[in-house]
Amino acid sequence: MAHHFANAIPSRLSMWQRVREYAVPESMIETATARRAVGDWAGACAAARIDVDLDLRAVRDRHGAGLVHRLRADLRRLAPDLLRWHMPRIAPDGRLRPGLTLSLARYGGAGATPLLLVVRTPPAWADAGQRMSLALWEDSGDAAPGHHPHPHPDRRFRLDLHRHLWDAARSGELARRCGAGGGPASTVPPPGLTGIADETCASAGWAVEAELLLRAEGLPRGAFTVRLGARNRVVLELVAPDDSHAPTVRPLREALPPQEVAALPVLPEAAVRVLPDLELLRAGLVTADRLHPLVASALAASGAVPARSGGTLTTSGRTLPRSGAALAAASAGLAATGDGLATAGAGLTATGDGLATAGAGLTATGDGLATAGAGLTATGDGLATADAGLAATGDGLATADAGLAATGDGLATAGEDMEATGEEMAAAGYGLAAAGVVLSGSVPVVGHAPEHGDPHRVECRGEIHRIALRDGVLTAVDHEPAQLRREELLVALGGPALPCLRAIDAVHRNPEALPAVRERLGHGDVAGALAVVEGLLGPGAILRDGPLREELESAAARRVDHGLFRSGLVAVHPAAGDAKRAGNASDDDHTDTGHRPRLDRRAPLVMRRKRSSRGRPRTGLSG
Repeated sequence: MAHHFANAIPSRLSMWQRVREYAVPESMIETATARRAVGDWAGACAAARIDVDLDLRAVRDRHGAGLVHRLRADLRRLAPDLLRWHMPRIAPDGRLRPGLTLSLARYGGAGATPLLLVVRTPPAWADAGQRMSLALWEDSGDAAPGHHPHPHPDRRFRLDLHRHLWDAARSGELARRCGAGGGPASTVPPPGLTGIADETCASAGWAVEAELLLRAEGLPRGAFTVRLGARNRVVLELVAPDDSHAPTVRPLREALPPQEVAALPVLPEAAVRVLPDLELLRAGLVTADRLHPLVASALAASGAVPARSGGTLTTSGRTLPRSGAALAAASAGLAATGDGLATAGAGLTATGDGLATAGAGLTATGDGLATAGAGLTATGDGLATADAGLAATGDGLATADAGLAATGDGLATAGEDMEATGEEMAAAGYGLAAAGVVLSGSVPVVGHAPEHGDPHRVECRGEIHRIALRDGVLTAVDHEPAQLRREELLVALGGPALPCLRAIDAVHRNPEALPAVRERLGHGDVAGALAVVEGLLGPGAILRDGPLREELESAAARRVDHGLFRSGLVAVHPAAGDAKRAGNASDDDHTDTGHRPRLDRRAPLVMRRKRSSRGRPRTGLSG
């Protein structure tokens, strides 16, 4: 059962909801999966925007063929899109945690120098495209890039103990490791941890995860630390009454010195927190069809995916998403609110999110329904039909007779009679598909049938004019080209613009799709952002000054910064060099005898005590 929030959605869940929507697009998952299925692990990494910084031949020459065989097997099992799905992220935008080196697998036997397969994220100033890099790291540090801010593998963010988060062959372990089968009760803290862990912590599984952690460190039992916040760390102890009982965790009875606490093993963040997908499912903020396929299949196998009252229909043995709110029909027509409906004559033919009918019956293709004869029988979101009409509850539809009328975000047509109202009409042909975005200033149109490719209407000089894509650009189709040229010249000279030209100019400068474009660019989905822009303005459009152009230019400039970082030409943020020239560099960069070094943790203890002591002598207080 989904949780209900009294006031608003928590910011943490809202962030993860946007991450699941934009961070790993469906096209990336499909391309990476197809390449991984044929053994092209490098191509799958490229599709998931992961740069490969390792050479298997060099590894074989240095470490032998046995290790290369194990490494190649892991690379073939690596699902880079699944790895990106589970990568640590930061608030409030849900970007990848910058400057991170995260271990995926560990190689090498006892006594040998450990070799780790790691994935790295760039620093925040060079995170354009949200790209990652795959490399090998040796404890000797020879393979560590000198320009990365934190080349050493992080102890808190590690996935070598959680292979189900990146290994496609072990993704089925997700439900068991995250406690999905236990339901919401799995987040209830054990008796010894009451008051320590909150509802976001997977404290019920800390004992099992701590046992795996200590075993990897070569310790049968002992203490470990759990980081619950920026200044909130707790030291726990893994204990067991005897060998026949399952181990449990409890707070350490005696406080340890800070030096010993810093040396203790750290429970990985993947084991500390509840899986975000599980939280979103329980809160009803995402449906199973919006999850990564490997994640959805693992949670569905454990029964963690809640029963859904709306959102998908099963057609021809395939579960498909259904977008749109509801379809309702009246005696002489069909009123539709949803994502799209296309009709022909007295029947319907739908592709995408709609329906398909022929004659008196319906046959669904795409995301629709399947019917036979004069009635409709549907399984999925619960549709009920009777004889030649339909009646639906939830996200369904009700129809009667042969006409149609559409309201909302979709397209409405009718064989004999038609009525369309709303802000956007998605048309077949080369209509304007802008992901739910409409032109400002559009008004309802009543009384005549729309044409293909004319999804927007603007009131211009007392008439209703159409705005649509023509020859790859957005234009006012009810004005002659010569008139448009005269009006554009008049605007250039400072005169008033036609309402049609004002609406087109507003979409070019600051469209309502700008938040979606900004989210896609922020998560590195440049192709998706350009697809939204081209669908809105057309592939032949010339961007005008405004927020949309500024966002695209800023994204291009940030990609240059990332290229400079990857090449090693700029190892630190350019502002750091300006700070050094301004006199804010470290002690080694200063030759001025009057410079006072910055008081930080690298300063000698004697100096820190002297400068922070309240008993130090004051001057200039006399008189």
